[in-house]
Amino acid sequence: RLHSVNTVVLDKTGTLTEGKPVVTDMISDSIDREELLQIAVSLETYSEHPFAAAILEHGKHCEKLPVTDFQTLPGQGISAIIKGKKCFAGNRRLIESLGLQVPEYAEFTQQGKTPLHFAFEDRFLGAIAVADALKEDSLDAVRAMHKLGLNVIMLTGDNAVTAKNIADKADISQVISDVMPQDKAQVISDLRSKGHKVLMVGDGINDAPALVTADIGMAIGSGTDIAMESADIVLMGNSLLSVANAIGLSKATIRNIKQNLFWAFFYNIIGIPIACGALYPLGIVFNPMISSLLMSISSIFVVTNALRIKRV
Repeated sequence: RLHSVNTVVLDKTGTLTEGKPVVTDMISDSIDREELLQIAVSLETYSEHPFAAAILEHGKHCEKLPVTDFQTLPGQGISAIIKGKKCFAGNRRLIESLGLQVPEYAEFTQQGKTPLHFAFEDRFLGAIAVADALKEDSLDAVRAMHKLGLNVIMLTGDNAVTAKNIADKADISQVISDVMPQDKAQVISDLRSKGHKVLMVGDGINDAPALVTADIGMAIGSGTDIAMESADIVLMGNSLLSVANAIGLSKATIRNIKQNLFWAFFYNIIGIPIACGALYPLGIVFNPMISSLLMSISSIFVVTNALRIKRV
């Protein structure tokens, strides 16, 4: 089915980007920077999000505070009890749902950075900006997909400005942003309902439903086990160029099959009637040994043509 896809949907974190984010900035609001970092490290210790690893690395010198009642809030962030108060870490939607004002931090989003917001239940604490670099070959991979005539879409939970910044660097014109993890599969369904033949490429737990929903699901080799279980194709490496290579290989294989079918039918449609004596009235007769030889040549031609796939 891979040769027939016309739309490639790429997850951002870990697929287009390295998936190894780093902390770039810290802005504290109602507490000092070191206290903000200590709370962030204590909270993120229990999180499995890639951004958590960046904060833990940045604050590895901090002494961790006792944390109880830890909860993951899908598509929004995390929460826990610290110092007897409910503490939250996550995106703007989460903090605003608490009735708190959140600064715009336009300088972060314009630079492609993602701000993680922190709050106690009654006050906003500040933000830590995290950046995830684009993979070295992502731009070349996207351009290779464009050359194959494919429509490339980036799918992410990031806000529109941050997503657009990353997409511009990767030469992707169409971006679907602010997507909750549970809504990714619905986005794929909507694309399919509009007539798109969709290849979904992802690596994370959140991508698994979308991988199953797409016409073809493709998992990056460095991704999570559940993503690889959900995918139709698993790339052995971490390079996005393999996506274009796989599609190119599929197209070449189908083209080769069609060539073999054409020549096998063409050859036999002419050869079999002659071998059966169709030209006997004209005095043309095939010795059975010659017919066998010609049949073998047909097989040799088809197999040799098939072996050209090794050059792709």
